[in-house]
Amino acid sequence: MNVLFLTLLDFSTIDENGIYTDLMREFVKDNHDLYIISPTEKRKNEPTKLIDNGKVKILKLQIGNTQKTNLIEKGISTLTLESKFKSGIKKYFDNVKFDLVLYSTPPITLQKAVEFVKLRDQAKTYLLLKDIFPQNAVDLGMLKTSGVKSLIYKSFRDKENRLYKISDYIGCMSKANVEFLLKHNSSISNEIVEVCPNSIEPIEVDITEQEKKQIREKYNIPIDKTIFIYGGNLGKPQGIDFLINCIRANEDNENSYFLIVGSGTEFGKLENFFEREKPKNAMLRSQLPRNDYEVLVNTCDVGLIFLDKRFTIPNFPSRLLSYMQASMPVIAATDINTDIGKVMKDGNFGYWCESVDVDRFNQLVNKLCDEELRVGLGRNAREYLEEHYSAKNAYEIIIKHFKN
Repeated sequence: MNVLFLTLLDFSTIDENGIYTDLMREFVKDNHDLYIISPTEKRKNEPTKLIDNGKVKILKLQIGNTQKTNLIEKGISTLTLESKFKSGIKKYFDNVKFDLVLYSTPPITLQKAVEFVKLRDQAKTYLLLKDIFPQNAVDLGMLKTSGVKSLIYKSFRDKENRLYKISDYIGCMSKANVEFLLKHNSSISNEIVEVCPNSIEPIEVDITEQEKKQIREKYNIPIDKTIFIYGGNLGKPQGIDFLINCIRANEDNENSYFLIVGSGTEFGKLENFFEREKPKNAMLRSQLPRNDYEVLVNTCDVGLIFLDKRFTIPNFPSRLLSYMQASMPVIAATDINTDIGKVMKDGNFGYWCESVDVDRFNQLVNKLCDEELRVGLGRNAREYLEEHYSAKNAYEIIIKHFKN
């Protein structure tokens, strides 16, 4: 088949590790011809170009700046995404008849580009639902469903409905996502919605105790403590205030140490906290290159996941996979609507608490300072990853609809 993948992820090769690139490699392994549109922001000063690697063709499409910019520029750039993607398809892939279009949320703003290919080529469409927008923005108070401010919400909600309407199949991250989607969108048929979780191609990472010691020394991380790592986005969805309270509450715990690595809109709040209170049991680092981060993760002991208590949508953060790949147990402090805690309990590789309960979080931290317990749960995490969250499994879920 000729497969088109539309994404806002900036990459120039599918040899990188990640939930989308790993999945794309599975299509290539099964002898499909893969076409990808991956944007590059204007600030990089890189003109649009086509990278042709035979079975894989990646269109590096120049778009406006949507990250690390002001709201006006971000808004304009976001609104022009659809037209830029459509123009790119017409100019570079005009003579290609696509059989399947894959696309992920966010954003919902690629709807017209998907619709264009679907109608032009009579292609089948598969939505990888990674984010339920605009409801997530409503949960965090960023959008309103009533009053004058509701106009923006209603506009986005209309685009969301149209995206679902043109999707032949919708793959959700977990069972709770499926249930939420069907409950709040009566026009969607149960038959087209399924679980197609975040997945990776698990790699073996073998780090000796000596190498582990050297890496910890490189980053000034204690060698004799249990290291609890949070890596990823540091924004509104993570409920940073709860994270700060947890660090404060563990100030006198001599066995635990928190390592926070990432970037995002709330990084400044965390930075101010660290500069003001100088917690002796924690360290904050800005985002590392992906390979450096993966090595660092494998020298830590417990992975952390945080989600804002206000969420009504069942998020399922992909950073869980990095922890599982490193054979680490996980503590997830989240809202009550996600089913990530249930999954962790079913796989017996970690613990959950609500992201309002600092005392319970502390109890779990103390519990996982036990090395023997950590090793057993970590082994379970790796096994569960390989059985349920491999890119090959995700590929099979998608391709079964098109084998005939």
